[in-house]
Amino acid sequence: MKRAAITKLLEWNQKPDRKPLIIQGARQVGKTWLMKEFARLEYDGQAEKPQQPQQTPQQPQQTQPSPTNSQPHTQKQHLYLNFEARKDLHAIFEGSLDPDRILQALSIYSGLDLRQNLHSQTTLLLFDEIQECPRALTALKYFQEQAPHIPIIAAGSLLGVSMHSEHSFPVGKVEYFRLHPLNFPEFLDAMGQSALRELLQNPADPLIPTFRDRLIQHLRTYLVTGGMPEVVADYQKYQDINRVREIQNRINLSYEQDFSKHAPPREIPRIRMVWQSIVSQLAKENSKYMYGLLRQGARAKDFELALTWLQDAGLIHKLHRISKPGIPLSSYADWSDFKVFLHDVGLLGAMAGLSPEILLKGNQLFEEFKGILTEQYVIQQLKSLDIPAFYWSRTGSNAEIDVVIQRDHEVIPIEVKAAENLRAKSLRVYHELYQPETCIRTSLSGYREQEWMVNVPLYALPGWLDNS
Repeated sequence: MKRAAITKLLEWNQKPDRKPLIIQGARQVGKTWLMKEFARLEYDGQAEKPQQPQQTPQQPQQTQPSPTNSQPHTQKQHLYLNFEARKDLHAIFEGSLDPDRILQALSIYSGLDLRQNLHSQTTLLLFDEIQECPRALTALKYFQEQAPHIPIIAAGSLLGVSMHSEHSFPVGKVEYFRLHPLNFPEFLDAMGQSALRELLQNPADPLIPTFRDRLIQHLRTYLVTGGMPEVVADYQKYQDINRVREIQNRINLSYEQDFSKHAPPREIPRIRMVWQSIVSQLAKENSKYMYGLLRQGARAKDFELALTWLQDAGLIHKLHRISKPGIPLSSYADWSDFKVFLHDVGLLGAMAGLSPEILLKGNQLFEEFKGILTEQYVIQQLKSLDIPAFYWSRTGSNAEIDVVIQRDHEVIPIEVKAAENLRAKSLRVYHELYQPETCIRTSLSGYREQEWMVNVPLYALPGWLDNS
């Protein structure tokens, strides 16, 4: 499996002023695989490959320097530590957080001579599930200050939640990177369709219409499987859509179990209510978030902490309304008016109980659920590219633009159409009001440039976003 995020890690590793890197993201989006794959490619060639069974937690993963090397400390190596699987590691970070002391303890623990690498870049430290050991999280500050040459990548599923805890967080001493489920181009790579993915980098390529039917079928499949790595890998291997739904249902259940384990006890019932209402909120004629659907008489203050918890855990995306397309868009956002989307389109379909067999046939995939799967798809592609998104609606009318983004000094409206519907009434209203330089409609129709707007096929939208 290929992840575009590897490029981000390579860029980080080459920075002269590099700080410890924290990979955030929801559980099971591939954070552990990503850091190990980076170690395999850049440090020692021995990191665990995703196809191999995971190493038992009795021993830390390590790579020994070559015994024939006359200068073993110059041999690149990595040390992988999982703070959830190995609770005994926590004791190393009690007391002083001096990097030399910690490296001494880790050397004894692992059998690697880490202290010789205190002022070099030859040992990569991987701290997984670091939120389970808050002292290790705090220690990143001292590594950045006293041993900045040592590359460290940390990952955690609930780090966004941990930032609001009472423990010291190394603000300003670390860099952050958020990992999302696979986007559509990454899905094509995983399905062995790298040539198609490359073709879509230019949505106007005259070859694309030749493969339109194949692209639409891959898009349908992606909207059912989503981008969770375990789901995609299983479908690539077995081509069994029923197995896909079983895995997705298990992932959704594991998230609900996390609420009980990690959320504040008094907030757990509210978090469950918010989580279980996502489908009904999106299925409304107006998908603006309504607290009244959660409980009669409910108000924002009753559920804002629950929404924040789910957002910090990486499980939901909030799309806020803007009153007008000014720059920066965030200055014109109404923070009390928003829509809530899940972080993965496949998990949303599973949560809604949509039949994958029916969805893969005909146009029903784009008619079911009032096009919400298509909107979720677009939001997911934007998030994977770190593009902030909002929506626009006109007070006193039905005019609404599904997505509005800012690229450099330009605000771009994107109207999302579920099928080949070429009507764009709201987009025309928006154009007449604000005269934007670029208007985008994305649908199943082919690429075409018109006088006042451009139609970009849904399957080519990620390529357009990445290259526009």
